[in-house]
Amino acid sequence: MKCVLIVEDSEAMLRGLKDNFETKGYRVKIARDGEQGLNAALSEKPDLIILDIMLPKMNGFEICSQVRKKKLDMPIIMLTAKDQESDIVLGLNLGADDYVTKPFSIKELLARADAFMRRRGAEEPDAYEFGDCRLDTVAGTFTRDGQETRLSPGEFKMLQLFLRRAGCTLTCDEIRGAVWGYSHFVTLRDIEQAVNTLRDKIEPDPKNPIFIRTVVEIGYKFEHPQPYGNDSDS
Repeated sequence: MKCVLIVEDSEAMLRGLKDNFETKGYRVKIARDGEQGLNAALSEKPDLIILDIMLPKMNGFEICSQVRKKKLDMPIIMLTAKDQESDIVLGLNLGADDYVTKPFSIKELLARADAFMRRRGAEEPDAYEFGDCRLDTVAGTFTRDGQETRLSPGEFKMLQLFLRRAGCTLTCDEIRGAVWGYSHFVTLRDIEQAVNTLRDKIEPDPKNPIFIRTVVEIGYKFEHPQPYGNDSDS
């Protein structure tokens, strides 16, 4: 049974989240302030953390930072106030995997949690398929409509990152670190140009992208990939 830690100081919200996650079959641990939350995260090592930002004693940013410093890699979904882009960017840069803004749909939160659990329980496939595209992570090739298309090493790494973290909002800082490394000077404009070049190669209509979506003021999100592994019939 998967364990979720919910760190939230609102009793009403905490009760609602706990009931809904238990109904979905999760084992639920709760914490009502930041110190309890950090202690529970480090001792219980849950499979997933639902983490409010504004908490007594220690805020969600500090908890997220401390969890990642301990090299714990469980998914963290942060709960943030509506339209607080600066909070979202900070949380993602500190190691959060995703966020939902209050008020939010519990069905959406549960769906995101389930998606993280599926990805966490599966090894990376040998290849990914989406639309008429296929990225072969073993052979290091990319094909579109059956025809091989050359990707630069940076484009290949960026597309693999998007596919591996599909459904997650990635900040420009995360993309820069994963693709170029922090020792290279890469501007936001450089990242934008690289994303647009990749869109030219994978999108049916690069001017109206359906796979790589822009998340305003934050970064990008890859949507609707279909993993393809060794057990496929094709």
